[in-house]
Amino acid sequence: MSDPSTPDPAAADASSVPVRHRGLRSFVLRTGRLTSGQARALAELGPKLVLPYAAAVPDWDAVFGRAAPRVLEVGFGMGEATAQLAQAQPQRDFIGVEVHTPGVGALLLRVRDLGLRNLRIVQHDAVEVLRDMVAPASLDALHVYFPDPWHKKRHHKRRLIQPEFVALAASRLRPGGLLHCATDWQDYAEHMLRVLGAEASLRNTARDYAPRPQWRMPSKFEQRGLRLGHGVWDLLFERVPG
Repeated sequence: MSDPSTPDPAAADASSVPVRHRGLRSFVLRTGRLTSGQARALAELGPKLVLPYAAAVPDWDAVFGRAAPRVLEVGFGMGEATAQLAQAQPQRDFIGVEVHTPGVGALLLRVRDLGLRNLRIVQHDAVEVLRDMVAPASLDALHVYFPDPWHKKRHHKRRLIQPEFVALAASRLRPGGLLHCATDWQDYAEHMLRVLGAEASLRNTARDYAPRPQWRMPSKFEQRGLRLGHGVWDLLFERVPG
């Protein structure tokens, strides 16, 4: 068997295909090579675990084969923390939304290796997935971990956490459901706190920033940053009744 970490020259780099959406979107497409292991996982597991985008709400109970509390994660990267959380909380079902093909392949490998049954993937813009594939008041939690901070001031308008997105996200949470954001960029954390605090249907569960909850397992990248003295800010906002 070939080493899954070895790039496969024959593997198609689907993440380099331009995708255009009007208005706010949850991602910026970047090029990246698929490894042979990721390509195999996409071919073998993708048809079972990756749902195609559709402008209609699927029967999620049928997709997972049960009715259970449901969590959606926007932009899971390479899926390390996502897979760990799904393994730690088998009583919940997880929907991971990511556009980058190598990340989707990497998470599929983790799903296979851990034998996970409670995780599905949608490879599409998370804004459209939330709008079209998730019913109002149906999620127990929505996670947005380390979105692109767009650190240059002239690019701040491209940040995902904007009033329009937060209103959409809040509408998909059940009363008591949590919108959990995290960033390692202080300016973005302050921006998040202002935008989330201005959404009338959400209530901050902390005075400002929350301690990292146990369920958000730090990635290797985050652990390295913490060792170097970088800050990380968690924001936990709850959907209020009505």
